[in-house]
Amino acid sequence: MRKLIRTAGLSLVFALFLIVGNQKNTFAHCEVPCGIYADSVRVVLMSEHITTIEKSMKKIVELSAEENVNYNQLVRWVNNKEEHAKKLQEIATQYFMFQRVKLTDDAVKMKKNQKLLAKLHEICVYAMKSKQTTDLKIIKKLNNAVHDFSHLYFGPGKHHHHH
Repeated sequence: MRKLIRTAGLSLVFALFLIVGNQKNTFAHCEVPCGIYADSVRVVLMSEHITTIEKSMKKIVELSAEENVNYNQLVRWVNNKEEHAKKLQEIATQYFMFQRVKLTDDAVKMKKNQKLLAKLHEICVYAMKSKQTTDLKIIKKLNNAVHDFSHLYFGPGKHHHHH
């Protein structure tokens, strides 16, 4: 009986490791309407991701210019830039596009939603472009897009600590 319990227990632990080990991604939000996320915090996180992308771009340029290129560090900064651009896209899509910009039949709300969706699309495109280059002009465009989105989303009178 003890052997059976031990075998069953080991099988259960092994199955748990298989399940947990096969999890691929976590997104900006779980898509359950839990109400625990703050929209303003997501905007701040978007700005932090942009700042990290900018630093990564600068380090990539700096490391690439060295006489003896440290490829290990160079690859790490490229991966860092890619990861933060992806996280920026996840917040724009998984959180704002899919959950916060609500479907509506109201013409006024629909017009605002179209502007919000266009701005979120712009953020995603510039995030994609940031993966392809080290041109800091993209950072300015990203910051402007997040700033514009924030003002559209919250209204012009609300201040959120983004760049």
